[in-house]
Amino acid sequence: MYLHREIEKEVMEMSSHYPVLTITGPRQSGKTTLVKHLFGNLPYYSFENPDIRALVASDPRSFLKQNNNGAILDEIQNLPVLLSYLQQVVDENRESVKFILTGSNQFSLMNNVTQSLAGRTAIIKLLPLSLKEIGDGAKATTNDLMLKGFYPGVYAQNLLPYKAYRNYYETYIERDLHKLIKVNDLSQFQHFIRICAGRAGNLVNLSAIASETGVAVGTVKSWIAVLEASYIVFLLQPFSDNINKRMIKSPKIYFYDVGLLCFLLGIEDANQLSRDPLRGAIFENMVVVELMKMRLNKGLDSNLFFYRDSNHSEVDIVRRHGAELQPIEIKSSVTFHPDFLKQFSQFFKTFEGRTVNPFLVYDGDLEQKVRDVQLVNFRNMNDLK
Repeated sequence: MYLHREIEKEVMEMSSHYPVLTITGPRQSGKTTLVKHLFGNLPYYSFENPDIRALVASDPRSFLKQNNNGAILDEIQNLPVLLSYLQQVVDENRESVKFILTGSNQFSLMNNVTQSLAGRTAIIKLLPLSLKEIGDGAKATTNDLMLKGFYPGVYAQNLLPYKAYRNYYETYIERDLHKLIKVNDLSQFQHFIRICAGRAGNLVNLSAIASETGVAVGTVKSWIAVLEASYIVFLLQPFSDNINKRMIKSPKIYFYDVGLLCFLLGIEDANQLSRDPLRGAIFENMVVVELMKMRLNKGLDSNLFFYRDSNHSEVDIVRRHGAELQPIEIKSSVTFHPDFLKQFSQFFKTFEGRTVNPFLVYDGDLEQKVRDVQLVNFRNMNDLK
């Protein structure tokens, strides 16, 4: 079953302007399914297959000559040498070729793509499904929704979430991370990932994580970079502005998918999740990623930050629109309380004249303006600008 993706329009638009499209994102986020659906007329090659990889590596010029009108080259980061040869083919036939590249390791992929195909490719990020894309699946209870996560395979194949994410995690460790990290005791790295899960939505404290993991601070930094490269986590940066120089400088850590986050926290069912002390952080993580998807699915870069100053005044999310700032608070409660609006007051004063369309995202049904702040259920965020 093919699940239509919001990003399809952007993909087709960019394909009309560039001879090469590069689509990156987490493993199993639907990249291959998307490009096969949209570009089914092109031959397909997966460089996960060692036989295909060896054959193409032995004679890249001959391979590209046989596919001189274009092809889908899946997981291209496994054969980066091909990109240099691809550059020449594109330059010679820019008007007629169409190559679609996919990759799930953003650092190695982007480094090679930007070196070889600068000005020749559009780069698109595809994350797991959005609330809009799962359709009726978004009508599930909030706990079931968070537990199930947003990976397409879980929905298309109706998989049990905990088992699906266990398999995803174990395969990911075996195939990807072991290649990227140099560690004698893999269990130490696995412990580190779960420590990061326990800190989702919080400031990154390298020293504290290093102490809990039993490794050096430098090792923690490199391991976080590996998780970023593999689209497991992302770091949300603090908003900084000359108006206030006493800003907290550490980023916050979030996971690209809350189903995987629940697995890493050992949460197996909705009852456990309802009682878990980190439920609020998991809900916040889900909302932050949804806000990011709303931008990326339109081909736009993320404009998300968080705000916190040295006096502990904070706002969960700040969306920057040029000079204008949109503050967003996130609460997992189903009941609105006026105290939820306290966090906006200092932000309004600090950035007087620059604040636009503030809103509170929560799990309740009451949707109206209260003290100039729009209340919205998280399922309806797409309705707000």
